[in-house]
Amino acid sequence: MIRRHLLATLTLAAAAGAAAPALATDLPLPGNGQWSSFAVDSFLSEAGVGTGWIDDAGAPLTFSFAIGAGMRGTLTVVDAAFAGDSFSVSNFGVLLGITSSVPVGSFESAVDVGTDFNAALADTRFSRGVFSLGSGSYRIGGALAQSVTLGGAPLNATVGGLRLDVAVAPVPEPSSLAMLFAGFGVTGLLIRRRRAIRR
Repeated sequence: MIRRHLLATLTLAAAAGAAAPALATDLPLPGNGQWSSFAVDSFLSEAGVGTGWIDDAGAPLTFSFAIGAGMRGTLTVVDAAFAGDSFSVSNFGVLLGITSSVPVGSFESAVDVGTDFNAALADTRFSRGVFSLGSGSYRIGGALAQSVTLGGAPLNATVGGLRLDVAVAPVPEPSSLAMLFAGFGVTGLLIRRRRAIRR
């Protein structure tokens, strides 16, 4: 039996998608740790999207942001709704990685947290991925890599969330810098000694 909120979500998305052909959507992703959501639905997505991330109208969905010099980012992606899905995550179409492996489950018996991304992140039955990012520009997208099953066939419909946390890149501790410079000094002395021996 299909659960009510999934059916309601699919119905709303179908109504929105039937109104007009949708264009690709690129949303800004804030670096403040706030969750943003995406959907996957091979039935409602525009032709060619298949199991890629989509917005509520069925258009391809990506999230863009930039990380400034001297900053580091942590991108977290988590499955939600029904446990058992996983995602491939890409930057400008190039694979960053795949969220953690979880057992494939059936829709009828899968754990359901709706869109409570914090609950999904805390539950190991839900797939998640954490990616460390340096300074630069990013356009993050993704696709369903594994789906829960319905009647033995992949459901290919779910929701997920992603968040970006940006912080100042760690500065090496003074003791680490001292050891680095000491190592340069020892290397320099060894090079001088070898030159003196060869003469």
